[in-house]
Amino acid sequence: MCKQVRKRDGRLVEFDHSRIHAALQAAFRATGVTCDYSFISRVATSIQECKEDTLDVECIQDKVVAKLKEYYPKVAEQYKEYRHKRDMARKAKRNKILEDIVEVKATDVTTENGNMNADTPSGMMYKFASEAAKEFACDKLISAKFVEAHKSGDIHIHDLDYYATRSLTCLQHPLNRILTEGFMAGHGESRPSKRIETASILGCISMETVQNEMHGGQAIPAFDFYLAPYVRKTYQEEIDKISKLLGKSLTHLYDVKIKDYIKVDLPMSVCGTINDNRIVQTAINNTVDRVHQSMEAFIHNMNTIHSRGGNQVVFSSINYGTDTSAEGRCIIREVLKTTYQGVGNGKTAIFPIQIWKSKSGVSYKKGDPNYDLYEYACKVTAKRFFPNFLNLDATFNQHEQWRPNDPERYLYEVCTMGCRTRLFENRFGLKTSVGRGNLSFTTINLPRLGIEISIKYSYATVDERVALLKKALLEKVDLVAEQLNERFVFQAQALKKQFPLLMSGLWNGSKSLGPEDKVEPVLNQGTLGIGFIGLAECLVAVFGAHHGQSPEMQKIGLDLIKTMHEHVSELSVKYKHNYSVLATPAEGLAGRFTKIDREVYGVIKGVTDREFYTNSNHVPVYYKCTAKHKAEIECPYHEYTRGGHIFYVEQDGDPTHNPEAIMTIVDMLHYYNGGYASVNFNQNVCYNCGFEWNGHETECPKCHSKEIDTLQRITGYLVGSTKRWNPGKLAELRDRTTHEV
Repeated sequence: MCKQVRKRDGRLVEFDHSRIHAALQAAFRATGVTCDYSFISRVATSIQECKEDTLDVECIQDKVVAKLKEYYPKVAEQYKEYRHKRDMARKAKRNKILEDIVEVKATDVTTENGNMNADTPSGMMYKFASEAAKEFACDKLISAKFVEAHKSGDIHIHDLDYYATRSLTCLQHPLNRILTEGFMAGHGESRPSKRIETASILGCISMETVQNEMHGGQAIPAFDFYLAPYVRKTYQEEIDKISKLLGKSLTHLYDVKIKDYIKVDLPMSVCGTINDNRIVQTAINNTVDRVHQSMEAFIHNMNTIHSRGGNQVVFSSINYGTDTSAEGRCIIREVLKTTYQGVGNGKTAIFPIQIWKSKSGVSYKKGDPNYDLYEYACKVTAKRFFPNFLNLDATFNQHEQWRPNDPERYLYEVCTMGCRTRLFENRFGLKTSVGRGNLSFTTINLPRLGIEISIKYSYATVDERVALLKKALLEKVDLVAEQLNERFVFQAQALKKQFPLLMSGLWNGSKSLGPEDKVEPVLNQGTLGIGFIGLAECLVAVFGAHHGQSPEMQKIGLDLIKTMHEHVSELSVKYKHNYSVLATPAEGLAGRFTKIDREVYGVIKGVTDREFYTNSNHVPVYYKCTAKHKAEIECPYHEYTRGGHIFYVEQDGDPTHNPEAIMTIVDMLHYYNGGYASVNFNQNVCYNCGFEWNGHETECPKCHSKEIDTLQRITGYLVGSTKRWNPGKLAELRDRTTHEV
């Protein structure tokens, strides 16, 4: 007997006589034939009593048509017409999406990713493929209950268009393996690097290549450590050049101790006064010039080299700040100088997202070896948004094996992707960020849980509502964990040869795999993220205030996310995965959940009355408070959101005149045990002349054009034009308020 019906989107629903009755009655009415209710009942009953437990919708309709043809041919034709119209209606919805792409209209689909230009031919092609791939995944690859939860807005399965590819999200890219071993990409083979220029270029090419094998971003976890050896190699090459000019060996200067790579103007040489000190300083001067040019090239390439079919630059990040060697400091200094100067005619570089690793005794406090570079980093941030700041002193970011004199101590330093993704803890190997990444993640709609509890249990006490909210959240966490496990099982069937560079040794453990081997044995090195959005709106829905407004709400919010974190740890043991809680960096999702919930529940003040939900555990962007208060509220959540988090401050005016304010914000990050922070401010770009300036003027100070746009962060990374933002994020941008430091 048929008990379930598989719908076109893959969902399973109970067999329902009434649907067959309604469709057949409509067909009879349309033809003017007297409705034969007895016949309709017999048809519905005969279909239900078939041998199969589950029938597809199309199969049921074919059976109906067969019965109609036998007894009512005219009605059969009308019923087939009814089916055709329903099919056309479904296709019309899909075609409308495709037509909007063709007509380069700004819709939720075309502005889903602010750094992707969907108007170019390759961008349009990507969007066509993306929409088709989503349908295929929902119809054929994902269990019906997960599809239903996604489509209804209970959860959001991220990167659904990449589901069928079995690709992974992101990677903390071990660039040193590429630089020392070389690699094969496409039809070209790269030898190991010997100088800073080739190291810089290989860094770009390898990140671009791996980007094409994954659906997320690429981060270099120790940019300074990885490139430092090539500073010394470049210096030695400069010594060799001088040696040829002088006609004598200078190999004794190869390994001379260099305190710092600082350029010094040398007076004109008098014959006979060329000594070792002068030779060393000349080589240092030339080395610094070459390192600077290499850093310029790296940043320029990261903003111009396209990946993913040519429609998006590499979503790239670099972590640095803790290499205290002269060579490492040289890399850091020249990256910062290049960033401060800007690319091209002085424009702010969108990528790579830069992250300063802040650690007491190394790169944070006065007297630390890299404190001078930390000061400079804050000055650069005040002008160019980057670097962001990662707190290695946070209790959850410390590693028991870290030693200040270990040349490979970067292995034990937590790193992050620019948007906020973090990974460190590992149940299946070394606790490190290097050579690992996120596999996939899914987000829970917290406001919906709050809305439903407020409707069903308005009479309950505060404690009872807290308990109900926890129960509802953990049920959704269980659902997402099961869904991510299903996706993991699917991803694990991929073959090594599908990821020729990623699985050639960049992903930890992958080097031992053969081309035809499945990636399953090494896949668990990565993490599975269980995300959430809209803690603020959830608390407002249930209790009438959010965590920024009330100490009691802050206590409830922290307890809720802590409970989620503890339950996710239990699920990691149950499923044998690296599950983690992610403070979701919602871009397109910020408006999607809200739109669905408003249609279902109407406009609810403080919950669905805006076009967006607040990102993760943030204080709402429209809530006016100081930077200190924001840090007090947001930073405590970082301990429980180890899949990724960020605390940010929106500054007013032109911060270039006050880099000390950046240092104050980093101090707050350390004081409140936060993990990661960034600074926002208003930077304008003139379309007419390209001039950039900070402030709120509506006219270009240089050419007086009114054709200006704003350079701003969207979820942790920069977007060069707000014209590519989706409606939800644009609404959020308009509502953002500043935080006094």
